[in-house]
Amino acid sequence: MIGFPNAKINIGLNVVEKRLDGFHNLETIFYPVNIFDSLELIEAKELRFYSYGLQIPGDGSDNLCVKAFQLMKEKFGIPNLEIHLLKNIPFGAGLGGGSADAAWVLKMINEKFDLNLSVPDLEVFAATLGSDCPFFIQNSAQYASGRGEILSPTNLDLHKYSFALIKPNFGISTKEAFSGLSPKASNQDLRELVKIPVESWRGVIKNDFEESLFPKFPILEKIKNDLYEKGAIYASMSGSGSTLFGIFSPELKGSFEAYPDAQLFWV
Repeated sequence: MIGFPNAKINIGLNVVEKRLDGFHNLETIFYPVNIFDSLELIEAKELRFYSYGLQIPGDGSDNLCVKAFQLMKEKFGIPNLEIHLLKNIPFGAGLGGGSADAAWVLKMINEKFDLNLSVPDLEVFAATLGSDCPFFIQNSAQYASGRGEILSPTNLDLHKYSFALIKPNFGISTKEAFSGLSPKASNQDLRELVKIPVESWRGVIKNDFEESLFPKFPILEKIKNDLYEKGAIYASMSGSGSTLFGIFSPELKGSFEAYPDAQLFWV
């Protein structure tokens, strides 16, 4: 069985407060974008994990795909699998690639072994693997709160626009991103803000991480400003990672190249 986990971006991100468990409560809108990994599951005598493409840091036994499989095996006694992952979504980028891969393993196992788990069931399992994993179960525009695992659908539809995503040659870990942040409640409802025209989002819909990370990584602010200079209707960081995205009119798709040491994705 083969699947194609996709990336996400964040439209706005408010970090509201630090929780007693060490996590943070936040408010954001997750939006899927067409940058894909490739995932194949094959029944096998023993669990094996193979990765290709972008080199995945750390021991393969710690990969979220493996953890997703182990969770399902413990719950349902499924057979062992060979997991083959072709990695294309970059790391530390704020694009949710690892979470997407894990969610796809859950969904593919559910289908492959006829477990008949509901969407809410899968979202509960996904939440044990990572805060933004549940989003990738339904994989449609969702308003997220709590750690990012409390989801409600939104009518946000950006299909008529093009997106340019630029990821410089470094990532930002979640720990590093949160270390310089000062959580604060927002006085505006993001669900209402995204109802205004996209052309009015600039300066209104914000990512809280920009305030602390732009001074630390000036290239990020430069990329954001350059996206506006190149014609973006709206530009922002995605999540807590190093990717900046710009929303463009479709006729501008592919109209410029990335920086020499950066990855550019047009979607």
